[in-house]
Amino acid sequence: MEPILQVDQLEKCYGVRGSVTRAIDGISFQVERGEFVGIMGASGSGKTTLLNCIATIDAPSAGRIIIEGKDVTKLRGRELSRFRRERLGFVFQDANLLDTLTAFENIALALTIQKVPAAQVEPRVRESAQLLEISDCLDKYPYQMSGGQRQRAAAARAMITDPALVLADEPTGALDSKSARLLLDRFAELNVRKKATILMVTHDAFTASYCRRILFIKDGKPFTELNRGAGDRRAFFARIIQVVTLLGGDSADVL
Repeated sequence: MEPILQVDQLEKCYGVRGSVTRAIDGISFQVERGEFVGIMGASGSGKTTLLNCIATIDAPSAGRIIIEGKDVTKLRGRELSRFRRERLGFVFQDANLLDTLTAFENIALALTIQKVPAAQVEPRVRESAQLLEISDCLDKYPYQMSGGQRQRAAAARAMITDPALVLADEPTGALDSKSARLLLDRFAELNVRKKATILMVTHDAFTASYCRRILFIKDGKPFTELNRGAGDRRAFFARIIQVVTLLGGDSADVL
C-alpha cells in the first residue's frame, strides 16, 4: 500500500549566499495511512519548519513531499489552496477559532467551505463533538470555553472533513496537564476508531508518548526513531526520555 506521506531528501534553507542556515538538511521518511507519528527535537532543531513544509505553509528549498501520491511541492495557486483545504487538517498551539462564531459554527464552517449538503452538516458536527467530548460546548463562543475545550473544538474542525493527514503543532503547549491528557486521549481514540492519520510536532515527552512512532531530528537532520510496538505508554515515555537526554532537550514532564 502506498504511504499517505512520503518526504524525500527535504531541505529548507534561509539566508543569502555566504550566510545560509539549513533549517532542514536532507530529511526523508514515510507515514502510513492510520499512523500516529510524532516529531521531536530540541528548540531550533527544525521540527516546526518541517511541519510547515508538509503543511504547504512553507516551500522547501529542495526535495519532495508526496501526499496521497501527489507531489505537493509542485502545486501552486488555487490547486494548492484546494488541496490544503480538502486533504489537510490543522491543529495549532492556539486553537484559532473565530471569536464571532459558536463552537458548532466553527466546526461546521469546514464542511460549509467544502459545500457539504446542509442536511449532512449537523449530524456530522454532533458526531465529531461527541467523539471529542464537547457536545455541551456547541452553543458557546470561544471566550466562554476553557483552553482545553477550544483545542478539542479545533481538533473537531480539523478532522470533520476526513482529511488525508492531520498536522498538529504543539497542540498541548498552552494547556494545563488535565486538559492536555483529555485532548491526547481523544487524539489516540480518533486514531484508533476513525483511522485518522496524525503527524504531531512536540517538544514534550509526555505528549509524544501518545504516538505510536517518533522521529527525532537534530540540527535539521534525522537523529533516530522510536517505535512503541507492543509496550505500554509508560514504558514508551521512559524510552523517549532517554533519547531526549541524548539530544540535550528540555522535555521531561512527569506521567
